[in-house]
Amino acid sequence: MSGLLVYGSYGYTGNLIAEAAAERGLDPVLAGRERRTLESQAARLNCEFEVASLDEPTVLDMVLGDATAVLNCAGPFSRTWEPMVEACLRTGTHYLDITGELTVFEAIHEQDDRAADAGVMLLPGVGFDVVPTDCLAAHLAERLPDADRLELAFRAENGVSRGTAKTMVEHLDGGGAVRRGGRIEDVPVAHESRTVEFGWGLESQHVAAIPWGDVSTAYHTTGIPNVTTYMAMPRRAVRMQRMAGLVTPLLSLPPVRTGLQWLIEQTTEGPDADERASGESYVWGEARNDDGDRAVSRLRGPQTYALTVETALATARRALDGDAPAGYQTPAGAYGPDLILDVEGVEREDVV
Repeated sequence: MSGLLVYGSYGYTGNLIAEAAAERGLDPVLAGRERRTLESQAARLNCEFEVASLDEPTVLDMVLGDATAVLNCAGPFSRTWEPMVEACLRTGTHYLDITGELTVFEAIHEQDDRAADAGVMLLPGVGFDVVPTDCLAAHLAERLPDADRLELAFRAENGVSRGTAKTMVEHLDGGGAVRRGGRIEDVPVAHESRTVEFGWGLESQHVAAIPWGDVSTAYHTTGIPNVTTYMAMPRRAVRMQRMAGLVTPLLSLPPVRTGLQWLIEQTTEGPDADERASGESYVWGEARNDDGDRAVSRLRGPQTYALTVETALATARRALDGDAPAGYQTPAGAYGPDLILDVEGVEREDVV
């Protein structure tokens, strides 16, 4: 049996990862709750499959018994991380996922001591959330070791998957977040904005602050105590986000969320193969210290979902090969700032 279990393998991103893993000879075991869907997918990919619900710990432990590592692709991860991590700690299985949820990173970080004692690696965020940004943060920290402020921004082309959209709905009432003095602080949504030069011929981009996972992970990777993360968006979209913040209590009402989830089911598919092949992603970062010194670097890479497939499998291969430091890890913390450069099509340049 394969050492890699892909849980949630039939979701949009999980399916992309499962297809690539099978094609590249990793012989993944596909897993999830829906038997018929798994049977069909397993037949198509010529893989084994296991049916397991996260609320059945005994079954989950049996499924993980022969696995070296599990790659959790079932979001929203705020609902799935805990039962899967608990099962990994019980069975000695390394845990990876593709979350970008800030609260999930922090919650899994709290399991560091337990994971270290169990000899288990807990490595959330092995997709576009947050491998390229985490690697750029680590690179900037190497360039400016005494930096105490870090800003990261990204620009992603094409749409989002159904799972990503549902995760966004889960956190509509969450507001924004930054790290100040080493602590995460709540702030209004899109509370800061600026312009960024992503390079490679792009015009200056307007970006607004969002509670991206690096508010958690960049600190754990670099020790830099002040972190703000941004996403490229038009000024009009920023104004709309700030207005939406005024009706946050309405967004938390169950009927509103249920309606939005239904709408997503009916209308959201995710980027198609041509969009994944033609799209690009851009990451920019700036580190500063108290003396006014600064370091600016940036990355260009494949479209976000295409990049997620590559980084997820790159980290999974390392875990399967025994390169899996025990305890809570971040991508660059475990594998260094050049991890992202192993992905074909990724370029990095230092600007200042």
